[in-house]
Amino acid sequence: MTGPLSRLRVLDFSTLLPGPVATMILGDLGADVLRIESPNRPDLVRVMPPYRAGISVVHASINRNKKSLALDLKHPAARSIIERFLNDYDIVIEQFRPGVMKRLGLDYEQLRAIRPDLIYVSITGYGQTSSYAHKAGHDLNFMALSGALHANGRKEQGPMPYGLQVADLAGGAYHAVMGLLAAVIHRQYSGEGQYLDLSMTDAAFSMQVLSNPAVLEGDAAPGLETGILNGGGFYDCYACSDGLYLAVAPLEPNFFSSFAEVINRKDLLAFLAVTDPVQVSWLKQQIRDELLKNPRSYWLELLQNLDCCVEPVLDARQAMDHPALRDREMIVEVPQPGTGEILTQVASPLHFSKTPASYERAGAELGIDRDAVLQQAGWSLEEISQFRSSGVLY
Repeated sequence: MTGPLSRLRVLDFSTLLPGPVATMILGDLGADVLRIESPNRPDLVRVMPPYRAGISVVHASINRNKKSLALDLKHPAARSIIERFLNDYDIVIEQFRPGVMKRLGLDYEQLRAIRPDLIYVSITGYGQTSSYAHKAGHDLNFMALSGALHANGRKEQGPMPYGLQVADLAGGAYHAVMGLLAAVIHRQYSGEGQYLDLSMTDAAFSMQVLSNPAVLEGDAAPGLETGILNGGGFYDCYACSDGLYLAVAPLEPNFFSSFAEVINRKDLLAFLAVTDPVQVSWLKQQIRDELLKNPRSYWLELLQNLDCCVEPVLDARQAMDHPALRDREMIVEVPQPGTGEILTQVASPLHFSKTPASYERAGAELGIDRDAVLQQAGWSLEEISQFRSSGVLY
């Protein structure tokens, strides 16, 4: 691995989505990631269809560029194995509920006694100190409690789930990477490790940068279709005559003028800045009526050479084939160890000029790297066999 993070070595105890995506990002950028998985309680992503060569393609993508070791953390010998790994690995990411790693003898305080410069990241739904700390939750719950879900949806239907896991990914995975790298920089000049307590609800709350400042100063909280960016203005999605949609977002006068000319309604420019709900509703109906007169292909042909912030609403397959992503080489081929398969996956969006991301291996069979990683840490094949016999290793 030759990426910008090629000197980082990470022990990953996470499952499902936030932690594994965080370590995928790190692995794509060169970090040496060893994923510690339970041999008795499989990560649900491993059983998520569809499959290729018997392995979930979602698992294979989210867990690329990682080694896999199946280790029973409840076994008395597990801690000694982790202790030896700390000779080489100085970053830990975990995603258990608060208190679990402590009961296993693997929390930050116990591990930093062995490795003082350890950086330790805990990703949870509600943080370590909240009264909600021990409650179960998923992305939808974190978005609901953060206030973000309240203003997402339609008045006649109520709040709706987002189409992707915002709290899990933007809140959990990306904030974990950002915080971890900040801790790495701090360690580089101070020599100190530290603990990062990341709540996905905190992160989802913090991302509401356009609404929270006003609410804190006494304004009403945003509701469904009340703001210019959540359907309360003309900035919205509109159906064409063939049932396909356009995302219409020409907020600036020059962009709106070009759009209004395309739909042959230059008169609408006078209503660009209206805020009265009745006038806004009228403006949206005018746009809706015009776009329903023709199929989307007709409008796209007229729009193709114009800069006016109107684009087609694409499905996933269409997006993969669109020049905006195809030209950026956002699809890559990745080999999968143990199967001989070459998988097509989504690339890293980070394009470095000197240290590009690399794609060495897709996520593979549970525990496939057992012998290699344990021998590298100093155990003999005989000792590894004894570990297997004891049940600590799969």
